[in-house]
Amino acid sequence: MFRRQSSQAAAAADAAAAAAEAKASGKGRPTPTRKEAEAARKQRVKPSLTRKEARKRQKEAARSERDSTYRAMQTGDESHFPERDRGPVRRYVRDFVDGRRLMTEFFLPIMIGILALSLLPIPALVQTITLVWLAAIALVFAELGWLGFRLKRGIRERYGDDAGKGHLFYGIVRATQLRRLRLPKPVVKPGQPPRP
Repeated sequence: MFRRQSSQAAAAADAAAAAAEAKASGKGRPTPTRKEAEAARKQRVKPSLTRKEARKRQKEAARSERDSTYRAMQTGDESHFPERDRGPVRRYVRDFVDGRRLMTEFFLPIMIGILALSLLPIPALVQTITLVWLAAIALVFAELGWLGFRLKRGIRERYGDDAGKGHLFYGIVRATQLRRLRLPKPVVKPGQPPRP
């Protein structure tokens, strides 16, 4: 009997303290009426009118997301980069590759030129172009091997063995792109070391 009264008194005291605290802090806005709350709930639960309209909204959202990602990659805003380009290790890999002059970045234009010249009906020229093509491929593989070795060593020195996977492939793919077409845009000029 006494226990029940004391627990009720404690509950009433707790409720009064909570009400005083809520009144002191305030929520900064009036409580919505029941009608307003129900209308807001129905609006949240209400599905889109048609499938076509839902698809259109989804396409617009995806387009705006792609645009913001592209702008971020142009300006260097790392908070909006895609997941594959985020993090200090990926930044180091980008800076490492961008800080070197590589023949590998011109591999695709060279191959297109070799292909165009090989279509000419001159047998001596075709043989010479074949040798140039083989030499270009050998140079590219040698350069990528050297780059991969140096990149792996640099990542291990800076970030240890727990740096994660895929960084070497990321660097090699970046090295094969023309410098002005790389995204995210290069921040380090050729000859500069990676940023700290």
